[in-house]
Amino acid sequence: MACRVPLVLLACGSFNPITYQHMRLFELARDHMHQSGQFQVVGGIVSPVSDVYGKQGLAPARHRVAMARLALRSSDWVRVDDWESEQADWTETVVTMRHHYDRILKEHQNTTGAPQLKLLCGADFLDTFQVPGLWRADHVAEVTGRFGLVCVSRGGLLPHRAVHESDTLSRHGNNIFLVRDWISNEISATEVRRALRRGLSVKYLLPDPVIDYIRERGLYTWESEQRNRGAALRPLAQQGAPPETPAD
Repeated sequence: MACRVPLVLLACGSFNPITYQHMRLFELARDHMHQSGQFQVVGGIVSPVSDVYGKQGLAPARHRVAMARLALRSSDWVRVDDWESEQADWTETVVTMRHHYDRILKEHQNTTGAPQLKLLCGADFLDTFQVPGLWRADHVAEVTGRFGLVCVSRGGLLPHRAVHESDTLSRHGNNIFLVRDWISNEISATEVRRALRRGLSVKYLLPDPVIDYIRERGLYTWESEQRNRGAALRPLAQQGAPPETPAD
């Protein structure tokens, strides 16, 4: 892979809590990008959103970061970064990407061939680009054109249609990589939280250290699910538009 383009994958989202499905996205994306013959994936970054995002039932960032680190401690290429989670305000996806790309450039300023950075997401993320007023047009162009997307789909989602129906996505189609997951994996963090607050087992849905962490700290109860209930998401309050909703 010596002549391939080095690549870092960045996933932004709530990770509330992180599940095996979140982690599988990285493995699926890395396999696909290696099989393309163009890239060598040299790193992955999990970036949990700030508490200021205001999503109902969102556990404090310190817990979401800690759980993600526990879940990924066996990975030798994916790490958790707390920069976004520590910001005083909600951070737009493109701003988070700029931050990490600037760090990548600084880390490789004395070398040749700094890695590219691409956003890793699920297929439903592409649909958010089409919601009126949700994304600034220049941000969509920057995310897809300057950086690029690696999008994993499963079930009946049709990411090819989302690309086809958007002029911006179509224009940057060569920088959007669509990955198909043929192994059914529909683990939902929302359903995990529902099971937890009802006292049901979530074993084999989350790594055991994450389950232990949740139980020891009493996370995801009926009371915690009321956090931010009725409050406007920060993107809605900031932009006066429907909220940008990263992967749960």
